[in-house]
Amino acid sequence: MEKLKTLTTEQRNESSMHIDHLPTMDILKIINEEDRTVTEKVHEVLPEIGKTIDVLCQSMKKGGKLFYVGAGTSGRIGILDAVECPPTFSTPPDLIQAVMAGGDGAFRQAVEGAEDDEAQGAADLQERGVTELDVVIGIAASGRTPYVVGALKHAQEIGATSVSLTSNKHAKISRYADIKIEVLTGPEILTGSTRLKAASAHKLILNMITTTTMIKIGKVYENLMVDVKVSNYKLKERAKSIISTITSVSNEEAERVLNETNHEVKPAIVMLKTGVSYAEARQLIAQAEGFVHQAIALVDETKK
Repeated sequence: MEKLKTLTTEQRNESSMHIDHLPTMDILKIINEEDRTVTEKVHEVLPEIGKTIDVLCQSMKKGGKLFYVGAGTSGRIGILDAVECPPTFSTPPDLIQAVMAGGDGAFRQAVEGAEDDEAQGAADLQERGVTELDVVIGIAASGRTPYVVGALKHAQEIGATSVSLTSNKHAKISRYADIKIEVLTGPEILTGSTRLKAASAHKLILNMITTTTMIKIGKVYENLMVDVKVSNYKLKERAKSIISTITSVSNEEAERVLNETNHEVKPAIVMLKTGVSYAEARQLIAQAEGFVHQAIALVDETKK
Protein backbone atom coordinates (compact mmCIF):
# COMPACT_ATOMS: atom_id res chain seq x y z
CA MET A 1 0.00 0.00 0.00
CA GLU A 2 1.28 3.46 -0.93
CA LYS A 3 2.62 5.52 1.94
CA LEU A 4 0.56 8.63 2.63
CA LYS A 5 3.54 10.95 2.75
CA THR A 6 4.37 10.21 -0.90
CA LEU A 7 1.01 11.56 -2.11
CA THR A 8 0.78 15.09 -3.51
CA THR A 9 -2.22 15.83 -1.31
CA GLU A 10 -0.10 14.96 1.74
CA GLN A 11 2.78 17.30 0.90
CA ARG A 12 3.33 20.52 2.83
CA ASN A 13 2.24 23.72 1.12
CA GLU A 14 5.08 26.27 1.04
CA SER A 15 2.68 29.22 1.02
CA SER A 16 1.14 28.29 4.38
CA MET A 17 4.18 27.14 6.36
CA HIS A 18 3.74 29.94 8.91
CA ILE A 19 -0.03 30.27 8.76
CA ASP A 20 -0.37 29.72 12.51
CA HIS A 21 1.42 33.04 13.18
CA LEU A 22 -0.62 35.19 10.80
CA PRO A 23 -3.50 37.61 11.40
CA THR A 24 -6.97 36.70 10.18
CA MET A 25 -6.90 38.60 6.89
CA ASP A 26 -3.55 37.15 5.86
CA ILE A 27 -4.84 33.63 6.54
CA LEU A 28 -7.93 34.34 4.45
CA LYS A 29 -5.83 35.67 1.57
CA ILE A 30 -3.75 32.48 1.51
CA ILE A 31 -6.85 30.30 1.53
CA ASN A 32 -8.45 32.40 -1.19
CA GLU A 33 -5.34 32.34 -3.38
CA GLU A 34 -5.12 28.57 -3.09
CA ASP A 35 -8.84 28.17 -3.83
CA ARG A 36 -8.45 30.23 -7.00
CA THR A 37 -6.29 27.49 -8.47
CA VAL A 38 -9.04 24.88 -8.16
CA THR A 39 -11.06 25.87 -11.24
CA GLU A 40 -7.88 25.91 -13.35
CA LYS A 41 -7.12 22.34 -12.28
CA VAL A 42 -10.68 21.27 -13.04
CA HIS A 43 -10.33 22.84 -16.50
CA GLU A 44 -7.38 20.54 -17.19
CA VAL A 45 -9.53 17.42 -16.76
CA LEU A 46 -12.55 18.57 -18.79
CA PRO A 47 -11.92 15.92 -21.49
CA GLU A 48 -12.19 13.12 -18.92
CA ILE A 49 -15.28 14.71 -17.38
CA GLY A 50 -16.80 14.92 -20.86
CA LYS A 51 -16.16 11.24 -21.52
CA THR A 52 -17.85 10.38 -18.24
CA ILE A 53 -20.92 12.42 -19.13
CA ASP A 54 -21.23 10.90 -22.61
CA VAL A 55 -21.03 7.38 -21.18
CA LEU A 56 -23.52 8.26 -18.44
CA CYS A 57 -26.03 9.68 -20.91
CA GLN A 58 -25.90 6.50 -22.98
CA SER A 59 -26.22 4.44 -19.81
CA MET A 60 -29.31 6.30 -18.61
CA LYS A 61 -30.99 6.01 -22.00
CA LYS A 62 -30.67 2.23 -21.61
CA GLY A 63 -32.04 2.26 -18.07
CA GLY A 64 -28.73 2.56 -16.22
CA LYS A 65 -28.05 4.44 -12.99
CA LEU A 66 -25.22 6.46 -11.47
CA PHE A 67 -23.54 5.40 -8.23
CA TYR A 68 -21.09 7.59 -6.30
CA VAL A 69 -18.86 5.68 -3.90
CA GLY A 70 -16.68 7.27 -1.25
CA ALA A 71 -15.62 7.48 2.40
CA GLY A 72 -15.54 10.50 4.70
CA THR A 73 -15.57 13.83 2.87
CA SER A 74 -15.65 12.08 -0.51
CA GLY A 75 -18.73 10.10 0.47
CA ARG A 76 -20.47 13.19 1.81
CA ILE A 77 -19.84 15.08 -1.43
CA GLY A 78 -21.45 12.21 -3.32
CA ILE A 79 -24.49 12.32 -1.05
CA LEU A 80 -24.86 16.10 -1.45
CA ASP A 81 -24.93 15.83 -5.23
CA ALA A 82 -27.19 12.77 -5.35
CA VAL A 83 -29.89 14.14 -3.03
CA GLU A 84 -30.16 17.41 -4.96
CA CYS A 85 -31.12 15.73 -8.25
CA PRO A 86 -34.70 14.61 -7.45
CA PRO A 87 -35.95 18.08 -6.42
CA THR A 88 -34.01 19.85 -9.16
CA PHE A 89 -34.73 17.51 -12.06
CA SER A 90 -37.59 15.26 -10.83
CA THR A 91 -35.37 12.20 -11.16
CA PRO A 92 -36.37 8.99 -9.36
CA PRO A 93 -34.55 8.73 -6.01
CA ASP A 94 -32.68 5.62 -7.16
CA LEU A 95 -31.38 7.05 -10.46
CA ILE A 96 -28.41 8.76 -8.81
CA GLN A 97 -27.27 7.13 -5.59
CA ALA A 98 -24.46 7.73 -3.13
CA VAL A 99 -22.85 4.74 -1.45
CA MET A 100 -20.84 5.75 1.61
CA ALA A 101 -18.43 3.72 3.71
CA GLY A 102 -20.14 3.08 7.03
CA GLY A 103 -23.61 3.67 5.62
CA ASP A 104 -25.73 6.83 5.50
CA GLY A 105 -25.19 7.37 9.22
CA ALA A 106 -21.54 8.12 8.47
CA PHE A 107 -22.69 11.35 6.83
CA ARG A 108 -23.08 12.89 10.29
CA GLN A 109 -20.60 10.90 12.33
CA ALA A 110 -17.46 9.09 11.19
CA VAL A 111 -17.55 5.28 11.35
CA GLU A 112 -14.09 4.20 12.41
CA GLY A 113 -12.33 1.82 10.02
CA ALA A 114 -15.18 1.72 7.47
CA GLU A 115 -13.02 3.11 4.68
CA ASP A 116 -10.41 0.37 5.16
CA ASP A 117 -12.79 -2.47 4.27
CA GLU A 118 -12.28 -3.28 0.59
CA ALA A 119 -14.71 -6.20 0.62
CA GLN A 120 -17.47 -4.00 2.03
CA GLY A 121 -17.15 -1.62 -0.91
CA ALA A 122 -18.01 -4.48 -3.26
CA ALA A 123 -20.70 -5.83 -0.95
CA ASP A 124 -22.45 -2.46 -0.69
CA LEU A 125 -22.66 -2.20 -4.49
CA GLN A 126 -24.00 -5.73 -4.69
CA GLU A 127 -26.66 -4.80 -2.14
CA ARG A 128 -27.70 -1.85 -4.31
CA GLY A 129 -28.12 -4.18 -7.29
CA VAL A 130 -25.56 -2.53 -9.55
CA THR A 131 -25.58 -4.00 -13.08
CA GLU A 132 -23.57 -3.74 -16.29
CA LEU A 133 -25.83 -0.88 -17.40
CA ASP A 134 -24.70 1.36 -14.56
CA VAL A 135 -21.89 3.87 -14.03
CA VAL A 136 -19.89 3.77 -10.78
CA ILE A 137 -17.78 6.81 -9.82
CA GLY A 138 -15.30 6.08 -7.05
CA ILE A 139 -14.24 9.24 -5.18
CA ALA A 140 -11.07 9.40 -3.07
CA ALA A 141 -8.80 12.43 -2.77
CA SER A 142 -5.90 10.20 -1.82
CA GLY A 143 -6.77 7.74 -4.56
CA ARG A 144 -6.06 4.78 -2.32
CA THR A 145 -9.14 4.21 -0.13
CA PRO A 146 -9.70 0.43 0.11
CA TYR A 147 -13.50 0.75 0.29
CA VAL A 148 -13.51 2.61 -3.04
CA VAL A 149 -11.00 0.19 -4.57
CA GLY A 150 -13.33 -2.70 -3.70
CA ALA A 151 -16.32 -0.96 -5.25
CA LEU A 152 -14.50 -0.17 -8.51
CA LYS A 153 -13.14 -3.70 -8.75
CA HIS A 154 -16.67 -5.03 -8.40
CA ALA A 155 -17.94 -2.58 -11.04
CA GLN A 156 -15.35 -3.81 -13.52
CA GLU A 157 -16.05 -7.45 -12.73
CA ILE A 158 -19.75 -7.12 -13.56
CA GLY A 159 -19.21 -4.94 -16.64
CA ALA A 160 -20.41 -1.62 -15.25
CA THR A 161 -18.53 1.50 -16.33
CA SER A 162 -16.05 2.50 -13.64
CA VAL A 163 -14.73 6.04 -13.14
CA SER A 164 -12.11 7.22 -10.66
CA LEU A 165 -12.12 10.74 -9.20
CA THR A 166 -9.01 11.62 -7.24
CA SER A 167 -6.48 14.39 -6.62
CA ASN A 168 -3.34 12.30 -7.01
CA LYS A 169 -1.66 11.16 -10.20
CA HIS A 170 -1.40 7.44 -11.02
CA ALA A 171 -3.77 6.74 -8.13
CA LYS A 172 -4.51 3.20 -7.03
CA ILE A 173 -8.25 3.60 -7.66
CA SER A 174 -7.46 4.61 -11.25
CA ARG A 175 -6.10 1.11 -11.90
CA TYR A 176 -9.68 -0.12 -11.69
CA ALA A 177 -11.30 2.66 -13.71
CA ASP A 178 -12.35 2.80 -17.35
CA ILE A 179 -12.19 6.61 -17.14
CA LYS A 180 -9.62 8.28 -14.88
CA ILE A 181 -10.30 11.80 -13.57
CA GLU A 182 -7.19 12.91 -11.67
CA VAL A 183 -7.58 16.58 -10.78
CA LEU A 184 -4.24 17.62 -9.30
CA THR A 185 -5.11 20.32 -6.80
CA GLY A 186 -1.76 20.02 -5.01
CA PRO A 187 -0.83 20.38 -1.33
CA GLU A 188 -3.50 21.78 0.97
CA ILE A 189 -2.95 24.82 3.19
CA LEU A 190 -3.41 22.42 6.11
CA THR A 191 -1.32 19.38 5.25
CA GLY A 192 -3.51 16.46 4.23
CA SER A 193 -6.81 18.26 4.84
CA THR A 194 -8.45 17.29 1.56
CA ARG A 195 -11.79 18.71 2.68
CA LEU A 196 -10.31 21.94 1.25
CA LYS A 197 -9.06 22.22 -2.37
CA ALA A 198 -9.48 18.57 -3.32
CA ALA A 199 -13.04 18.47 -2.02
CA SER A 200 -13.89 21.75 -3.75
CA ALA A 201 -12.63 20.38 -7.06
CA HIS A 202 -14.55 17.15 -6.64
CA LYS A 203 -17.76 19.00 -5.79
CA LEU A 204 -17.38 21.12 -8.92
CA ILE A 205 -16.86 18.01 -11.02
CA LEU A 206 -19.89 16.20 -9.63
CA ASN A 207 -21.96 19.33 -10.30
CA MET A 208 -20.72 19.27 -13.89
CA ILE A 209 -21.46 15.58 -14.37
CA THR A 210 -25.05 15.59 -13.15
CA THR A 211 -26.00 19.03 -14.47
CA THR A 212 -24.67 18.37 -17.97
CA THR A 213 -26.19 14.90 -18.05
CA MET A 214 -29.59 16.30 -17.07
CA ILE A 215 -29.31 18.92 -19.82
CA LYS A 216 -28.44 16.25 -22.37
CA ILE A 217 -31.38 14.01 -21.46
CA GLY A 218 -33.95 16.78 -21.84
CA LYS A 219 -34.48 18.18 -18.36
CA VAL A 220 -33.60 21.76 -19.29
CA TYR A 221 -35.24 24.17 -21.77
CA GLU A 222 -32.88 27.00 -22.73
CA ASN A 223 -31.35 27.52 -19.28
CA LEU A 224 -34.50 26.85 -17.28
CA MET A 225 -35.14 23.82 -15.03
CA VAL A 226 -38.32 22.56 -16.66
CA ASP A 227 -38.29 19.30 -14.71
CA VAL A 228 -38.19 20.94 -11.30
CA LYS A 229 -40.22 19.01 -8.74
CA VAL A 230 -42.88 21.26 -7.22
CA SER A 231 -42.64 20.14 -3.60
CA ASN A 232 -42.95 23.43 -1.70
CA TYR A 233 -44.11 27.04 -2.06
CA LYS A 234 -40.77 28.35 -3.38
CA LEU A 235 -40.57 25.66 -6.06
CA LYS A 236 -44.18 26.26 -7.09
CA GLU A 237 -43.41 29.94 -7.54
CA ARG A 238 -40.32 29.02 -9.55
CA ALA A 239 -42.34 26.65 -11.71
CA LYS A 240 -44.94 29.36 -12.41
CA SER A 241 -42.18 31.80 -13.28
CA ILE A 242 -40.55 29.31 -15.68
CA ILE A 243 -43.86 28.66 -17.44
CA SER A 244 -44.66 32.36 -17.63
CA THR A 245 -41.19 33.23 -18.94
CA ILE A 246 -41.29 30.64 -21.72
CA THR A 247 -44.92 31.10 -22.80
CA SER A 248 -45.47 34.80 -21.96
CA VAL A 249 -48.69 34.06 -20.04
CA SER A 250 -49.60 35.64 -16.72
CA ASN A 251 -48.67 34.05 -13.42
CA GLU A 252 -52.34 33.28 -12.86
CA GLU A 253 -52.63 31.44 -16.15
CA ALA A 254 -49.38 29.60 -15.49
CA GLU A 255 -50.74 28.46 -12.14
CA ARG A 256 -54.03 27.32 -13.68
CA VAL A 257 -52.32 25.12 -16.26
CA LEU A 258 -49.74 23.92 -13.72
CA ASN A 259 -52.62 22.65 -11.57
CA GLU A 260 -54.04 20.84 -14.60
CA THR A 261 -50.77 19.01 -15.12
CA ASN A 262 -50.39 17.89 -11.50
CA HIS A 263 -47.56 20.41 -11.13
CA GLU A 264 -45.54 19.09 -14.08
CA VAL A 265 -43.82 22.01 -15.81
CA LYS A 266 -42.96 20.36 -19.13
CA PRO A 267 -46.50 19.47 -20.24
CA ALA A 268 -47.74 22.86 -19.06
CA ILE A 269 -45.29 24.55 -21.41
CA VAL A 270 -46.21 22.32 -24.34
CA MET A 271 -49.93 22.86 -23.72
CA LEU A 272 -49.60 26.63 -23.64
CA LYS A 273 -47.25 26.74 -26.62
CA THR A 274 -49.31 24.45 -28.86
CA GLY A 275 -52.87 24.27 -27.53
CA VAL A 276 -52.84 20.49 -27.06
CA SER A 277 -54.37 18.66 -24.11
CA TYR A 278 -52.47 17.40 -21.07
CA ALA A 279 -52.57 13.81 -22.35
CA GLU A 280 -51.36 14.89 -25.78
CA ALA A 281 -48.57 16.98 -24.25
CA ARG A 282 -47.32 14.02 -22.24
CA GLN A 283 -47.39 11.84 -25.34
CA LEU A 284 -45.46 14.43 -27.36
CA ILE A 285 -42.83 14.78 -24.63
CA ALA A 286 -42.37 11.02 -24.53
CA GLN A 287 -42.07 10.93 -28.32
CA ALA A 288 -39.45 13.69 -28.11
CA GLU A 289 -37.51 11.69 -25.48
CA GLY A 290 -38.10 14.37 -22.86
CA PHE A 291 -37.04 17.43 -24.86
CA VAL A 292 -39.62 20.23 -24.66
CA HIS A 293 -38.43 22.10 -27.74
CA GLN A 294 -38.67 18.89 -29.81
CA ALA A 295 -42.17 18.18 -28.47
CA ILE A 296 -43.28 21.66 -29.58
CA ALA A 297 -41.59 21.14 -32.95
CA LEU A 298 -43.58 17.93 -33.50
CA VAL A 299 -46.83 19.88 -33.24
CA ASP A 300 -45.52 22.62 -35.54
CA GLU A 301 -44.61 20.00 -38.13
CA THR A 302 -48.14 18.58 -38.19
CA LYS A 303 -49.55 22.04 -38.83
CA LYS A 304 -47.46 22.57 -41.96
